[in-house]
Amino acid sequence: MATAHAARRGPAVLGDLLPGSLARDAALVAGAAAFVGVAAQIAVPLPGTPVPVTGQTFAVLLAGAALGFGRAGLGMIVYLLAGMAGVPWFTDGASGAGFPTFGYVLGFVVAAAVVGRLAERGGDRTPLRTVATMLTGTAIMYAAGVPYLMASLHVGLGKALHLGVTPFLAGDALKVALAAALLPAAWKLTGRLNGRSS
Repeated sequence: MATAHAARRGPAVLGDLLPGSLARDAALVAGAAAFVGVAAQIAVPLPGTPVPVTGQTFAVLLAGAALGFGRAGLGMIVYLLAGMAGVPWFTDGASGAGFPTFGYVLGFVVAAAVVGRLAERGGDRTPLRTVATMLTGTAIMYAAGVPYLMASLHVGLGKALHLGVTPFLAGDALKVALAAALLPAAWKLTGRLNGRSS
């Protein structure tokens, strides 16, 4: 009965639209880790802060929304553990854990999982809900990254916010706006392709 109800309800996240089960999920988890790893190489250093502008935070948010709680969280765990083990796919080809921005990477796991859970509940179906979902994920990344930055650089909260939050607010707002345009549009497109409204 529950299975029939789930089938009628339709996909919870965009990743559910792909055929398959275990093999699909394994590919999506590995793909999410690789996607964030590639996006991390899009990095622009900013003067006066060890935190660069990168594409990886946007990739984390998109992966979370597209894959849902379990797959997105697991994908970020793969990204984290593989990078700690020596895969050079953190920002600028870094690996390991001995850099000031590692706290943000830790935050990716929770942020992707939370965004995924919110997306499973329709948090990426309309622009307004997508904005709220993406802001939540962004706040989680900051909440993990700033304390690590404080400990790593031996600075207070105000300085850490100046180094790791303030310079990125405008860029993160742009990423949120872009996601708010892309994700609901993707749902509408898939609804049209499948002959139903989303």
